Amino acid sequence: MRDFYATDTAPLDQAHGLRRLFAASRQRFVPLAANPHVPFSGVVIDELTAAFVQRGQRVLVVDAADGAPAPREISLLDLGAGIEDLSPQIGYLAARGLPLRHVDTRGSASAFVDALAQAAPKADVVLVHANPGDLARMFGQRAARPILIGADHPESIKHAYAACKLLAQRCGLMTFDLVLAAPLASRRVRAIASSLASCADAFLGALLHDWAVVDPATDLRAGPDAAVARLVGGQLALDAAGFAGPAAVAGFAPPVSATTN
Repeated sequence: MRDFYATDTAPLDQAHGLRRLFAASRQRFVPLAANPHVPFSGVVIDELTAAFVQRGQRVLVVDAADGAPAPREISLLDLGAGIEDLSPQIGYLAARGLPLRHVDTRGSASAFVDALAQAAPKADVVLVHANPGDLARMFGQRAARPILIGADHPESIKHAYAACKLLAQRCGLMTFDLVLAAPLASRRVRAIASSLASCADAFLGALLHDWAVVDPATDLRAGPDAAVARLVGGQLALDAAGFAGPAAVAGFAPPVSATTN
């Protein structure tokens, strides 16, 4: 993994330094709100990662949720050395508790995001799976569209809405995506997405931009579902200021509403 994600040595000259800075600016950080009421969150992470890879992205998965594995001891000194090489396109960092080690006196953990960028400069996408509170500390000053995780039962949706509310109120992040871990044949998923979209709009002024379903029973070797691929495409279309490009708008599927049948 050090060959793929390792940080370069000091810049050779000014041009080299500028090239490194420009490369880092193209990295996309995607916050993924952990949900303890979704038993198949790992499948959601795998599906999203596969969809990014399918679009030619090199992905670092940072698992900092309460249920994530404890970080390797070396990660406390060198994040890059703690990254595991799962494939030439995918790296994994067990990061439970690591965001809190980077909190400053203002309560911000944005330094952890900066440290990840330095630890994995060649990663195109950094998918950060963490509790909503930690995401708020990390992304308080960053443009991002968080992805919420839910399932087809009420407690998971209550938690997803709570994550949406926390990130909207503490970070001013007002657009979200949703991935439901549920059977594709479930008749409830559209109503669930519609209800969450309506509550986010009515009570928070927030927008559910897109949603998709990941069936835990699906064989991942079949490739990402079309809806997941569309959602990931929308994430990749966001620019540094959080605006979507014309191509994303042209291919955008409007979110469900309370009136959707």
